[in-house]
Amino acid sequence: MPTFVSDYAQLMRFDRPVGTLLLLWPTLAALWLAANGTPSIDLIIIFTIGTVVMRAAGCVINDYADRNIDLHVERTRDRPLAAHRVSETEALLLLAVLLAIAALLIVFLNPLTRWMALGGVAVAAFYPLMKRLTYLPQVVLGIAFSWGILLAFTSIEGRLPEQAWLLFIASLVWIVAYDTLYAMVDRDDDLKIGVKSTAILFGSADRLMIGVLQLATLVTLILLGLNLGYGTPFYLAVLVTGALFGYQQQLIRDRDRAGCFKAFRNNVWVGFAWFIGIVVELEVVPRLNDLPG
Repeated sequence: MPTFVSDYAQLMRFDRPVGTLLLLWPTLAALWLAANGTPSIDLIIIFTIGTVVMRAAGCVINDYADRNIDLHVERTRDRPLAAHRVSETEALLLLAVLLAIAALLIVFLNPLTRWMALGGVAVAAFYPLMKRLTYLPQVVLGIAFSWGILLAFTSIEGRLPEQAWLLFIASLVWIVAYDTLYAMVDRDDDLKIGVKSTAILFGSADRLMIGVLQLATLVTLILLGLNLGYGTPFYLAVLVTGALFGYQQQLIRDRDRAGCFKAFRNNVWVGFAWFIGIVVELEVVPRLNDLPG
């Protein structure tokens, strides 16, 4: 692979798919939930490509905004923009291409979803500034990462019912929890350079606050299941989510960087559990109930 291609891929985090999966699983779960079963193949394709493209665009926006900060953080100092392997002009051109692809995708969606998508881009663009203005940038990231859930509902139902907001809130609180884990990795560097985060805000109460957020996620998921009248498959997914949260608490017990980063990455399985639980609830259970006898 040519070096410049590799650098562009790293700038878009194509070499690190964890962030894309963290976005994708809840978005697909919302599609299935909104459709009350398998959504149309065109929506699956649009939302899958859109998730990949917008996550890549978000990474470019973030790295461009942080290009003078990343040099001073151990984990980010070798990023293509910070290390000057990609120029600022190249990064902006790449961002323009990604946003053009996203714009092309939303043409195939209804008017409400198009306007909602523009709002999501605005939230994603605003996120890097929040690290300089507030200790709660994780909340803004949670809104941005959960935006696809709202788009899934408006693209299918043309509205945002109660279930959409319950899943959105569960996702938002969960993201604040796992991005706090991510921020714990960089906390020492962030304190030196003045970057703000919930990891710094929570201080020595970080594990407790993450636990509270994880508990709030579980409660909201249970409320969602009750609202929808879901059964065993969905609640098994909630149980798996709780077990994974417990495992993450064990990983961060010493607050070392490796453990915190491993706990952050483990959240891919949380999102996957949600997706599988909803798909089984909507696709498998009805078929089993229709079996004779």
